Amino acid sequence: MFKKFLAIAVIVAACYSCNNNETKSAGGETKDTTAAKPAEPAVAANPEAEKGKELIAGDNCLTCHKIDEAVTGPAYRDVANKYSNDDETVTKLANKIIKGGSGVWGQIAMTPHDTLSVDNARLMVKYILSLKNK
Repeated sequence: MFKKFLAIAVIVAACYSCNNNETKSAGGETKDTTAAKPAEPAVAANPEAEKGKELIAGDNCLTCHKIDEAVTGPAYRDVANKYSNDDETVTKLANKIIKGGSGVWGQIAMTPHDTLSVDNARLMVKYILSLKNK
C-alpha cells in the first residue's frame, strides 16, 4: 500500500513540476523559461525521427522529459549525447522505454510503457538520438 501511495505521490509531483514553465528571478520577476532554449534540429529530413517525435508528443513522455531540461528524467539531448546512434543502442534504449527501469540517470524509476510496440519505441529513440549536439 505504501509503495502505491509513494508512486502516486511521485507521479503527481512530476506532473505538477513539468507543467510550470515560469521561474522567479532574484528580484521577484516572473519569466517564461521556454523561450531561451536551443533550437531543435530539423528532423523533417529523417522521416523515422519525425514519426518518433510525433509518437513522443502523443504519449506521456513529455511529462518527465524535455529536450534540453532534466525534469524527472534526463533531458533528451543529454541522452542523445551519451549514446551512440547505432542499431544495437536503438534496440537497447527501445527495450528500456518498454520495460522501464532506474539507475542510469538516478534512482527515480522510469515507468514501463509496455503497451508500446518495439517498432514505435525504436522510432522514439531515433528521434531522441537525432538531438545529439553536432
